[in-house]
Amino acid sequence: MASSSPDSPCSCDCFVSVPPASAIPAVIFAKNSDRPRDEVQEVVFVPAGSHTPGSRLQCTYIEVEQVSKTHAVILSRPSWLWGAEMGANEHGVCIGNEAVWTKEPVGEGEALLGMDLLRLALERSSSAQEALHVITGLLERYGQGGSCLEDPAPFSYHNTFLLADRTEAWVLETAGRLWAAQRIQEGARNISNQLSIGTDISVQHPELRSHAQAKGWWDGQGAFDFAQVFSLTQQPVRMEAAKARFRAGQELLQQWQGGITAEVMMGILRDKESGICMDSGGFRTTASMVSVLPQDPTQPCVHFLTATPDPSRSVFKPFIFGVGVAQAPQVLSPTFGAQDPVRTLPRFQTRVDRRHTLYRGHQAALGLMESDQDRGQQLQQKQQDLEQEGLKATQGLLASEWAPSLQELGSLFQAFVKRESQAYA
Repeated sequence: MASSSPDSPCSCDCFVSVPPASAIPAVIFAKNSDRPRDEVQEVVFVPAGSHTPGSRLQCTYIEVEQVSKTHAVILSRPSWLWGAEMGANEHGVCIGNEAVWTKEPVGEGEALLGMDLLRLALERSSSAQEALHVITGLLERYGQGGSCLEDPAPFSYHNTFLLADRTEAWVLETAGRLWAAQRIQEGARNISNQLSIGTDISVQHPELRSHAQAKGWWDGQGAFDFAQVFSLTQQPVRMEAAKARFRAGQELLQQWQGGITAEVMMGILRDKESGICMDSGGFRTTASMVSVLPQDPTQPCVHFLTATPDPSRSVFKPFIFGVGVAQAPQVLSPTFGAQDPVRTLPRFQTRVDRRHTLYRGHQAALGLMESDQDRGQQLQQKQQDLEQEGLKATQGLLASEWAPSLQELGSLFQAFVKRESQAYA
């Protein structure tokens, strides 16, 4: 399988705030998933599970060995694949991934997508550090590769990850099977489609430096700067654009140092001037997520997901793991079984309609916003009111001003999805 040029459109932005950068005693995670304009992203809840020893697990392209127990997860994912662009698990671990190209060539064959690695880590880890070990172990065993777009023309890349839990965050950046990671125990950090770990490496692949030296990329003398050593010498246009978004993200985080909240992160994800809220040619922000991970383990983690494109005209809806959590049907795409274009060979020779109910309603609402100013403003006001209601409810919960039952917590996301769908009807 040939890999596509990094000049092809591809961009995402991940952010994290660790106290004292946060305004509250919580780690705050955020991501915009920027994907092909017409790609549908669904929000999928997968309950915890027990599995038969020795069983196999089918990921997007390949099978891996299943583990005996997996954690409950909430995933925001392109609806054609197995993995996810971003998500969280019941233990308060959040992960987002980014496309990256380095001096290491992209593999020709199908392996694990970065999005597969993300989901596998969420299902198998109870901390950000454990998730890092899961990803690097699977990367060593199975590698990464395969087309990352639902298109007959293959498009492949390597991955960087932002991993967070209630106490800290990690940046993990890969080049083939090689990798470097940086631990974030305070302050704010972002990643944007480029290698960003310099000399401050907390842990690394044991052969990282010897490989770089053997390739002639590093002389073995002085400080080892991972980004400098492994980044492409001639940066393509799209990666230069990523640098601008990365700097803009840093500046926005710096402006809010000490005052970062879920609402602040939502505002950053909605920033169009910087390109963080992407709308460029064939690509746009297709889904967004913000998570509040309180340092107090007795408080629930709150995850806000849009399940719709363009966060500036979408509703961040709260999800909390609790009793009675179930799949919200309005954000689940139809399935096509063995006839799905991703399952039949050669892959992606036909297209299917993957739009879910909320996506259809939201697209109609966007059309009204652009064609009928009065009705569009009314719809946007409904969106804002619904989002504010969710924010106030969860703020009250974290401030111990609202004491819902576990059943109410578990059904919160479903209730907000249903109300948003009704607003578009």
